[in-house]
Amino acid sequence: MKAITYPSTNEMVIRLPRPRKFTLVAASAEGKTELTAFDKALLLAGVGNTNLLKVSSILPPDADYVSELSIKPGSFLPIAYSSLTCSQPGKLISASVGVGISSRGHYGVIMEFSGFCSKKDAEETVSEMVKEAFEVRGLPLNQLFVKGVEHKVKNIGCVFAAVPLWY
Repeated sequence: MKAITYPSTNEMVIRLPRPRKFTLVAASAEGKTELTAFDKALLLAGVGNTNLLKVSSILPPDADYVSELSIKPGSFLPIAYSSLTCSQPGKLISASVGVGISSRGHYGVIMEFSGFCSKKDAEETVSEMVKEAFEVRGLPLNQLFVKGVEHKVKNIGCVFAAVPLWY
């Protein structure tokens, strides 16, 4: 981070570095409470020991896809995610994320979805959401990454799918 002070107002502004990497993660878990089910899903997805900073759905320009997340515990982690917890035994729940990229040097779009459906349906839904986001922006969609998870609730279940953005 870099702090900048504007002389005319003596106002300090923090400039955050732009993430240069992204990955897709997804996991599901059961817990004794909704929060512990969510926490276990985060751990299984590989982001449970970080401080999540939920962001909206724009992938920084020139961000590179990396298949494995490598970030130190306690780090601040910009992340776009979807999750769903449920305490109705037998219910099928799913979460999915999608990332669309137009071309190298251009920003991308991230979409998130969760619902009472199959993983396949969640991934199809999020894929259509990414395609629509590119249509409304008038951009060609050249790459599409999608990841999802489904879970049949036993007691209290959680699904979590995310796009961590890191440095």
